[in-house]
Amino acid sequence: MTMKNEHISVLLQEVLEYLAPINIRVFFEGTLGLGGHAEEILKSHPEITDYLAFDQDQNALAKAKDRLKEWENKVHYFHSNFAEIDTYLANGGWTGIDASLLDIGVSSMQLDQAERGFSLRKDGPLDMRMDQTASFSAKDLINQYSEKELGRIFKEYGEVRFWKPLAELIVQQRKKKPIETTQELTKIVEKLFPIQHTKIHPATQVFQAIRIAVNEELDVLKECLNKTLKALNKGGVLLVISFHSLEDRIVKTVFKEAASPLKNERGKIIQEAPFEILTKKPIEPSDKEIKQNPRARSAKLRVIKRII
Repeated sequence: MTMKNEHISVLLQEVLEYLAPINIRVFFEGTLGLGGHAEEILKSHPEITDYLAFDQDQNALAKAKDRLKEWENKVHYFHSNFAEIDTYLANGGWTGIDASLLDIGVSSMQLDQAERGFSLRKDGPLDMRMDQTASFSAKDLINQYSEKELGRIFKEYGEVRFWKPLAELIVQQRKKKPIETTQELTKIVEKLFPIQHTKIHPATQVFQAIRIAVNEELDVLKECLNKTLKALNKGGVLLVISFHSLEDRIVKTVFKEAASPLKNERGKIIQEAPFEILTKKPIEPSDKEIKQNPRARSAKLRVIKRII
């Protein structure tokens, strides 16, 4: 399988359409992945002088570097969490950005590598770290967190129906022996949630919840959104692709606040809204795209523009 087929860039044409009118000098991509979006954006915008490419996954950065070799004088690679954007902008002397893309899903490459522990369908160690240099993994969470804290994570981050009995069962099981692999955890979940004839495995939401907690994804996302909006130059746009309702809810809320005028205690507008939301409803993949790439089915794209 070629590198280009390992990960199909989601909503690519829609992303390019929203970026088309923008004269981009400095671009910030929050999760570079294998560089699919970056390659097409760089082709479409030869005026780009600095492409700031962030990813916590060193393996993805290495593959993307090879893919983007043609633009090696423009692309700056950062092995870092995208919430650190303000620090890197300041250190690099960039005073602002003209456009940004945050694709906040787990890449197909990560899902397909059993040793990364993201996929419940491939047996591997309970890992789920986006940044493999980080010390805390899913194994640590499952075996060390209290029953109460596990329940909270399953309920809030996975919207798991039977979060309380699942937390109880995990604590019972780990007393016998540590839970160390994805299949061990999946079998525990299946005891409570028998596999039915549905497309979504009962452990899917459980794995989602653990991944979010291990990587502190929701807090990091909100922080990154606010910092990116602050860094956007006038006329600049921020595009965000999310893959589940918790992420999309945060994006929607942050965008709504940014696009609201500032009012005093009497309700009088004292400052016009600095941003305009360009997507009144999120853009979703077409049936054709979903057929070509089933993993795109839950993707949602929201776009906001700085007008002041």
